[in-house]
Amino acid sequence: MAERLEDIIENRKRKLEEIKKAGIDPYPSSTNRTHTNQEAIEGFDKLSQESTEITLVGRIRSWRDMGKIIFAHIEDGTTKIQVLMKSEDLGSENFNFALKHLDIGDFIEVTGKLFKTKTEEKTLVVGAGLARPKPNERAAQASPYQILAKSLRPLPSEHFGLADEEIRLRKRYLDLLMDPKAKEIFIKKNKFWSAIREFLVKKGFLELEMPVLESIPGGAEAEPFITRHNALNRDFYLRISLELPLKKMLVAGYEKVFEIGRIFRNEGISAEHLQDYTQMEFYWAYASLDDLMKFLQEMYQQVIRETFGQLKISNSGIEVDWSGDWEKIDYVKTFEDHTKVNPLKATEVELKTYADKNKITYEPFAKKGRLIDLIFKKIRSTLGNEKPVFLINQPIELEPLAKRDPNNQKVVQRMQIIAYGTELGKGFGELNDPIDQRQRFEDQMKLREAGDTEAQIIDEDYVEAMEYGMPPAAGFGLSERLFAVLIDKSVRETVVFPPMKELAMNKKPVGVEKKAKKLRE
Repeated sequence: MAERLEDIIENRKRKLEEIKKAGIDPYPSSTNRTHTNQEAIEGFDKLSQESTEITLVGRIRSWRDMGKIIFAHIEDGTTKIQVLMKSEDLGSENFNFALKHLDIGDFIEVTGKLFKTKTEEKTLVVGAGLARPKPNERAAQASPYQILAKSLRPLPSEHFGLADEEIRLRKRYLDLLMDPKAKEIFIKKNKFWSAIREFLVKKGFLELEMPVLESIPGGAEAEPFITRHNALNRDFYLRISLELPLKKMLVAGYEKVFEIGRIFRNEGISAEHLQDYTQMEFYWAYASLDDLMKFLQEMYQQVIRETFGQLKISNSGIEVDWSGDWEKIDYVKTFEDHTKVNPLKATEVELKTYADKNKITYEPFAKKGRLIDLIFKKIRSTLGNEKPVFLINQPIELEPLAKRDPNNQKVVQRMQIIAYGTELGKGFGELNDPIDQRQRFEDQMKLREAGDTEAQIIDEDYVEAMEYGMPPAAGFGLSERLFAVLIDKSVRETVVFPPMKELAMNKKPVGVEKKAKKLRE
């Protein structure tokens, strides 16, 4: 019969008290480590030949009691290594103390010498070659092992496992501890963002940090979170984009700027959407949309190669080859080819009729731009399933912050990178005409008044900055959705602690619910 979790915890707490009574600090503040486990393994030949005494640390991951000897594995941040404890090396008192008080999950420090077992496993023999302790001696300074942190709860493999997705995501520290593949996700994610940053910096871009709290949420169509600033006695919005403050930096005289930062959108959860995530945006003065597409092709190829070691990447069984030149696809033509409806000429009634016929749902307040976008999302799934494509020439109703195409005033200078049937980055020839910008903001406000909570709010401060003169520029943004798609995981899997539903056991701190209610009112 399996031991109850409560009994296991109680037993470990008892051991903790016995350790303290023996005059041993179960949570010391320092160690005497001389090598990482990886260094010990890689330097094994030299260290073992010279019979060098070394000290390693780590969490106990396995434990085999074989009478007068104990085999265990300890794991630090680099790798696992086997350790061997012998009664004859430790002395009976130290050996029995370890046998009685150490558990899988504890962190320990061990000192000894390296050798290979009969199975050729590189192993540290604890206490080998050290002065033998006196009989019945258990003083900390006489022991070749030390407790660094006593674990009070059993690791999942010991007790309940982590098969349930909700448990894995809530207790992600355990998921990462037990699953090397999950741990590798965040190593690769670090490489991904580092490669983007390095590429931009080498191309002369300056990294800046823009405010997270904004008076007006702008730069995207999304519902914002609202928070209260007590010192200023006013509400602020958590930013939904990095765009508008960065473009003010173009007015300020910088030519190439970017930020990799957190943004917040109060919208639905899906495999591709979160409410709190990392986004990168850059703005490049005097660059055209064609300059931007060439630049992005180079950037994506370099970042993907550095992160994954190749350019052929599969997602849900679809392999996309990111190498070579990417095709440019016209939005309007693609829309018309699939629907037999011209989005530039179609009326709102015609678009709603098509949506109804094809069971595409839309909000009561949906106007022409929203209808076009919802219909095209069904078409988008057919694009970029062999090689990425640049989707260009979107109708002006879709984009209030992009410059009109000089050859066709009904479309804008916008491009989307499409692969695996989804958008994996979006860029623009940036609108820098303040009069046109104001009119488009006013059109957005009409949509908002009609009930569209994601429509953009007019930002007078941004328009005023633009009135001082903003150079022609190209801009681009991508989110961590790109990484999630490339590694073939839902975006929730690629975030260490994604937002989760509240558990009944999680009580809010005193006063938090009262303040939240006041904000909602």
